[in-house]
Amino acid sequence: MTGSQEVKLDWNTVPTQKITAGGVEFAYRELGKNNPGTPVVFLVHLAAVLDNWDPRVVDGFAAKRRVIAFDNRGVGASSGTPATSIEQMARDAITFIKAKGFKQVDLFGFSMGGMIAQEIALMEPQLVRKMIIAGTGPAGGEGISKVARVTYLDMVRGFLTHQDPKQFLFFTRTPGGIRAGKSFLARIRERSQNRDKEITVTALQAQLKALRRWGSKEPEDLSKIRQPVLVANGESDRMVPTTNTRCRTRRGVPVPRGLCAEGARIPRAISGVDCHYGSHRRTPIARPEDIRSRTEHGSHRSHSNQLV
Repeated sequence: MTGSQEVKLDWNTVPTQKITAGGVEFAYRELGKNNPGTPVVFLVHLAAVLDNWDPRVVDGFAAKRRVIAFDNRGVGASSGTPATSIEQMARDAITFIKAKGFKQVDLFGFSMGGMIAQEIALMEPQLVRKMIIAGTGPAGGEGISKVARVTYLDMVRGFLTHQDPKQFLFFTRTPGGIRAGKSFLARIRERSQNRDKEITVTALQAQLKALRRWGSKEPEDLSKIRQPVLVANGESDRMVPTTNTRCRTRRGVPVPRGLCAEGARIPRAISGVDCHYGSHRRTPIARPEDIRSRTEHGSHRSHSNQLV
């Protein structure tokens, strides 16, 4: 594909590709292949496939960076049996990254994807340059073992009200939050051709099992993560409580310090922070204008759209 052809592509039109590694045929999409710098690998949230990434967020990254997103093992169009632990998802992600020939990457992990990013950084620190983790928490973090209960509750709420459960899981019930939710849901439905396969019930149950295990674990020594990390959360995340992002001690292990947006789960704007898990250091990694948010006020969960 030539550079001129790629300019015409965006997240809604880029083709899905396949690569086989570790006995799994991974489905993935890639934008900005000719852009310079370290590639950015997106790690997706619970129950999500490629089509669940907000096109505006992906296109925002891909304007300047090479962006790759993939379906986890046994999810969407990827083959294999779904992983039942965050650690296995991390190993699969490492397998995929190495199969793509990358020596080092930046990671953008949202919710469950942020948990996978933490494990990747612990397992293969040399593979990771920088990370953004949003709407997520550490192993053993407050409320994480209860994500399944919250998810099932809002699935029932969605069924009874004929709405997408993400309207309840990701967005506040304020007028602004409801509008933001409808806009988001419209954006992720914009792709009209060659859409990904929806997640199966079996894969969803496997992921919920992984989250229960992750939430019940003893905390890991996150001070081993020495890469610059931007931790972003809204003020009142229902799925992964925001207390997991604030710098505090849980069973003797400090958890991340980051950025919180008051009144919503998604920050309207994000500035640079160098967060070293397990420490209290907080130093700039970029000018505020270098890290931008293309999210809407009223949303529950956190996104950021640029690594530097």
